[in-house]
Amino acid sequence: MPAVMINTDSRKKALKISNLALEKKAEDIRILDMQKVAAFCDYFVIAGAGSSRQAGAIANHIEDSLAKQKIKLYHSEGKTNNHWILLDYVDVIVHIFHEDARRFYDLERLWGDAKQVKVSTGVES
Repeated sequence: MPAVMINTDSRKKALKISNLALEKKAEDIRILDMQKVAAFCDYFVIAGAGSSRQAGAIANHIEDSLAKQKIKLYHSEGKTNNHWILLDYVDVIVHIFHEDARRFYDLERLWGDAKQVKVSTGVES
């Protein structure tokens, strides 16, 4: 069986994104390591927001901060109603949910085979 390559740059990006979400008071942030369960990305970052306005603010903060670091956003969806905002950075996909939408879609359960990465207040190296 071949060894699985762990993309440390993707992991650092996911941790950076989780910290940016924390700066805007995102709730219950989870990072799922998708490398062994899906071929379309390395990590999911899932964050909750108490309101649609907060979800939009979290998304804008992540986009603006990463753009300043020359990290390109490939695609985004959901910014018209802010109940589920998706930011696609190719290797890391960010899901920002209003609490009702998060309970309904329950990505953590849907992708329950994915290993969770500990979210901390400082970026790990």
